[in-house]
Amino acid sequence: MKRILVGLCLMLLGSNAAFALSLQEAKTGGLVGERNDGYVGYVVTPPRDDVKAVVKNVNNKRRAKFADSAKSNNLKIEQVAHRFYQRAMKATAAGNYYQDAGGAWVKK
Repeated sequence: MKRILVGLCLMLLGSNAAFALSLQEAKTGGLVGERNDGYVGYVVTPPRDDVKAVVKNVNNKRRAKFADSAKSNNLKIEQVAHRFYQRAMKATAAGNYYQDAGGAWVKK
């Protein structure tokens, strides 16, 4: 009986990953957008827990990539992040959000 309960619990925990929110889903839903500093930010506040998790995960990965790129190219992290933002803003799909230079959310 214990094995069945443990197996069921593991199955349920594993199935939560299938329902995890993706960055694209959060963007399409208008929950997050591209911040003007190269990171992802909350368009809708207060954010839900699943949105917080997506933003934290994406921003941690970006921070690491920005640091690597900055080091490789002898640049400041902020310079790399700004260049990334410029490309991300252009690539933002219609209906999704990005921050303008003043920090206001703009729907593309």
